[in-house]
Amino acid sequence: MTTHTDSITLKIWDKSAIDHTLDAAIESLSHRAAAENCGIAVTLSGPKTFTVSLNR
Repeated sequence: MTTHTDSITLKIWDKSAIDHTLDAAIESLSHRAAAENCGIAVTLSGPKTFTVSLNR
């Protein structure tokens, strides 16, 4: 996992953990950035790699 002020990049190997892991990352980023969950974007940025970022 890589964390920046406005994004989190995760490599998720276990398919059954994708939803739970992304939900937790969204909550963490929205809390740190004082943003609403609807202001967060999730993108597939590589094989089994997701980036959760502020949607600006």
